[in-house]
Amino acid sequence: MERLDKVLSNIGYGSRKEIKSMVKDGKVKVDGKVVKDSSISVDPEKNEIYVGEEKVSYRKYIYLMMNKPTDVVSATFDNYDKTVIDLLEEKYTVFEPFPVGRLDKDTVGFLLLTNDGELNHRLISPKWHVDKLYYARIDKDVDEEDIRAFKEGIVLDDGYKCLPAVLEVICSSENGAEVHVTLQEGKFHQVKRMFQSLDKTVVYLKRVAFGPLTLDESLEEGQYRELREDELNSLKEDAGIDLN
Repeated sequence: MERLDKVLSNIGYGSRKEIKSMVKDGKVKVDGKVVKDSSISVDPEKNEIYVGEEKVSYRKYIYLMMNKPTDVVSATFDNYDKTVIDLLEEKYTVFEPFPVGRLDKDTVGFLLLTNDGELNHRLISPKWHVDKLYYARIDKDVDEEDIRAFKEGIVLDDGYKCLPAVLEVICSSENGAEVHVTLQEGKFHQVKRMFQSLDKTVVYLKRVAFGPLTLDESLEEGQYRELREDELNSLKEDAGIDLN
């Protein structure tokens, strides 16, 4: 059960104050009856709610795939920089979504945003073994010794030993390399610090896949869309969530 004004504000019918005014004016019905108190408790999945002649279609969670641009931080609020939430339309911000994990300010690519706390926990916890795939350009060549080091677990500058990761070389020469890196955890600046431990520098980094989902190539940097039902189900299955 939730307050009527919260339910309506969460799906974009206005602020709490505006909704209180609408209710007072008799514009809201619950189960066919006009209500005058915006603070009453309702079950939006069971009660039939109308605003004017429009039946309210309620949903509790949203799931967005974003192609995060550079120079934007993966946070809900920041005093200095634009955040990924600042890129969203109001019809999504009313759900108070947050980024699942984080991408560095200068890292681009697949970022999932949701207000589903359980899914967030499972996707970022190494316990559930959800893969995160990155494309990276490195300033030096990458060889079999580096691949073995990633497989065994890189030790970072603070002494933390990373979980085993998969390093695949796309192409490599003395002028640099292009690689794919697959992780199941997400420490601060992890991909960059892993290569730093090998005396190499990441010059470009993009997340291209999250679990079973690949970044939609039609999304330009800064653009986003809702996940399709099949994508969401696939993601939940990968995170060990029962769909029944």
